[in-house]
Amino acid sequence: MERNDSTMQLPVARPKTRSRVAETMQLRVLRPRRSGYALPPAPDSGWSAAPSSRRARVSRLVLLALLLMQTALSLRLQNTAFEDEALYLFAGHAELGHLLHGTKLYGGFESYFSGAPVLYPVLAAAVDSVFGLAGARALSLACMLGCTSLLYAMTRRLFNERAGLCAAGVFAIAQSTAFMGNFATYDALALFLLALAAWIVVRTADSHPLLTLLAAPVAALAVAVKYASALYLPTVVLLCVLTAYQRRGLPRALARGVLLAVVTAVLLGAGLYASGYLAAIQSTTTARAAGTTPSWTILRDCARWGGLAVAVALLGAFSYVRSGRMSEMPGWRGALPGARWRAALGLLLVGTALLAPAYQLHLHTEVSLHKHIGYGLFFAAPLAGVGVTRLMGAHFKYPQWAIFLGVVLLSSGMSQAYDNFHAWPDSRALVAALRPHVDAHGTYLADTYEVPVYALGRDTSYRRWNSTYTIDYTSRSGRHLTGAAGFKAAVAERHFTLIVLDRGNPTGQSTTVRDALIHSTGYRLIGTVPYATAWGSSRFELWAPS
Repeated sequence: MERNDSTMQLPVARPKTRSRVAETMQLRVLRPRRSGYALPPAPDSGWSAAPSSRRARVSRLVLLALLLMQTALSLRLQNTAFEDEALYLFAGHAELGHLLHGTKLYGGFESYFSGAPVLYPVLAAAVDSVFGLAGARALSLACMLGCTSLLYAMTRRLFNERAGLCAAGVFAIAQSTAFMGNFATYDALALFLLALAAWIVVRTADSHPLLTLLAAPVAALAVAVKYASALYLPTVVLLCVLTAYQRRGLPRALARGVLLAVVTAVLLGAGLYASGYLAAIQSTTTARAAGTTPSWTILRDCARWGGLAVAVALLGAFSYVRSGRMSEMPGWRGALPGARWRAALGLLLVGTALLAPAYQLHLHTEVSLHKHIGYGLFFAAPLAGVGVTRLMGAHFKYPQWAIFLGVVLLSSGMSQAYDNFHAWPDSRALVAALRPHVDAHGTYLADTYEVPVYALGRDTSYRRWNSTYTIDYTSRSGRHLTGAAGFKAAVAERHFTLIVLDRGNPTGQSTTVRDALIHSTGYRLIGTVPYATAWGSSRFELWAPS
């Protein structure tokens, strides 16, 4: 049978023409391809000025390193007890005995101490009872480390982390900081309380006004610990007004300041009324006897001990007034305080650094000036931190300036603190020489009796010792004598079991006593104890009845 080709024919695919292939390829190019991710938009910079946990961790690690360095700078200073340390410690033990056991007090400490004898001396004596002099000095170190930490926290809130770290660095390596960090007197505790009060007013500036009042008892306690701390209370109150004004406006800021000042004054008045320390405050602080140190000597030493740090603070204040911008973030639009506010803050903080020098210039005395410099330096340090950051420039463009300042401040601070800490003699040889001649029944006279009283401990009592400053002597004939006449009569009648004179640092009527000893046949020189200090060498003389 014949096949029908018309019915059995299969369809044949026609090849694509060139125009159809080109059209297909064009469609494939125009169709968007789906990817697995999308690239984020590129930021303006690789970092942010916003607070971050990483920045906080790094800042705290740097602060820890500064605190460790401060600890090392203080602990490298080693010497036996200074007369003020010894005085406060044995007075604290006497006050403790009176408080705990009713032991009678004979020292009249409240009449001439520059702080309440029932506060720091008692605290230091309690520590000394367990850990000795090293423990009492460690208490001061803890207070000074607290000051540096509070300074960082306060400066960080006023400016930023970098300024806070630079401020802490400037303060940590200062000679006054290192000295007070290993010195068992009022100063470290008083400065810590002032620092705490200043931090509270800055920290609570945008909080409820009653929280700001937390600074009032702290500030009042600082004055009770050391009466001269009252010099810095206006700074704390004005700092409260300025920080609150930036966030709350002038009327509310003034109200906070007035409230803080009134509550602090009420607390101080109540404490003064209850204690009766007015005479001591007048004799040691407000009506202190003037000295004879020339003004140029005081100015020279102020420049040596704190001049560079204050100069950097002045630079920081000047640059901060010119430009309040504290961020290097491109396009940063943070709120800037006004130029008048910045000028007022700079004037307040840097001006506070001049209070102690001005007061001691008025009195013509350098007594404790190397320590008092540190009080003002604490308040000037925030602007010194700003000054260091401005010298370095944005993104640490000029780090050599910070390195140069750090080297100069560190080297000068170390050498000055060492000299000041070795301005008094090592008393170990003297105490060893005195021990065979001292008991609980004799009567003793010394230029600086505080160190033997503290070092000999229970082998003697402060009631058995007399200084060369004053004497209240009744002669064998019944005459009541004071001053030079009293000392001469006591020597002539061989009243003292032992007399210790410091040839390098005569005090009070020491020269009168020595002249009486030389012309008397009732005493003989039984020994001398040589010593050396940072300023020279001399000797102690021991005189006993012949």
